[in-house]
Amino acid sequence: MHNLSELDIKRLLTRGVSEVIVKDELVSALKTGKPLRLKEGFDPSFPDIHLGHMVGLKKLREFQDMGHHVVLIVGDWTAQIGDPSGASVTRPMLTAEQVKINAKTYMEQFFKIVDKDKTEVRWQSEWFGNFNLADVIKLTSKFTIAQILARDDFSKRYNANQPITITEFLYPLLQAYDSVAINADVEFGGTDQKFNLLVGRELQTMLGQRAQQVLMVPLLVGTDGVHKMSKSLGNYIGVTESPENMFGKVMSIPDNIIINYFELITDVSDEALNELKSLLGKNEINPMELKKRLGKEIVTKLHSKEAAIEAENHFSRVVQNKEIPDEIEECLYNLNSEIDLKDLLVKIKMAKSRSDAGRLIEQGAVSINGQTVTVNGTRIEDGSIVKVGKRRFAKLINSDIIK
Repeated sequence: MHNLSELDIKRLLTRGVSEVIVKDELVSALKTGKPLRLKEGFDPSFPDIHLGHMVGLKKLREFQDMGHHVVLIVGDWTAQIGDPSGASVTRPMLTAEQVKINAKTYMEQFFKIVDKDKTEVRWQSEWFGNFNLADVIKLTSKFTIAQILARDDFSKRYNANQPITITEFLYPLLQAYDSVAINADVEFGGTDQKFNLLVGRELQTMLGQRAQQVLMVPLLVGTDGVHKMSKSLGNYIGVTESPENMFGKVMSIPDNIIINYFELITDVSDEALNELKSLLGKNEINPMELKKRLGKEIVTKLHSKEAAIEAENHFSRVVQNKEIPDEIEECLYNLNSEIDLKDLLVKIKMAKSRSDAGRLIEQGAVSINGQTVTVNGTRIEDGSIVKVGKRRFAKLINSDIIK
């Protein structure tokens, strides 16, 4: 265990932290030098991790590097219930097989940030697999409907006469019981999970355990600069994306969230961070240069320093100097007649749907051999280079058997 100074503890509980409940108690626990059991649960409804998840994982790693013990809980039971987490509708339940597949992918990405050798992985089925109806009734008797409806998203849906299933009410109770099952000292989560985290504290106290501390991290704003980072909104940067895509997406973020990204997902020192804030505030540094530094910091952390250098070079060549990349994916397509461009973009996976393709064409985001295309029907020669946006390229190879 590391002996932490007052300054170390202050930084640990301040940078990249939104709220700590109860802060004085956690400070006292850290000062004892005793390894704490840090709980991080995840819902394997989706397999991929983006930089928004990285905010909490980075904080977990900081605690871990100081000698504390991470317990990663795979929510294989709660994923089969579905937690709306602020959504207006219930998520679909997943099969056990879907959960296993998603969990495997998630953990591969999780351990890009958190030390695998110092992490204990637990599955909810270890304790809920033996739960019977009497256990469920006993658990539900600990809380009232009024307490559960205090959760903001439940309250909004109830007042709007939108359906809430009984199984959804179970979600925070099951998540809370996870804390009991592993005897958690601290639970980590985003600010949108505050209600669930606090239920864990209450249940531990009811069942004779010491109440866990709660450490909440802020929700990272996505690349659009408006909404929280989310795959469904398309404003995310995945932790397994290619260095070129990762760097390019960082370069697209609005200037006003640059410092926020530095603070939450890089290891730049507080002193350097304050200097960057000052330079940016006085217009003494070009935001483009700051974003390049940010992009290299992130790519280095998730790939390597060499990959970060190459990603910056790629951005300079392809985006800034508008050169064609050295390596372009080749796509087979029948080019012998007039092409439905919307269909083509969908088939070569450069648009999600025909409507998405139409939007890209209308915005002037699609070009062929350097010429912007604004109509759907067109003829395309073998070997033509299709470009969508600033960074996506494909080389079309004529094939009579594919369309």
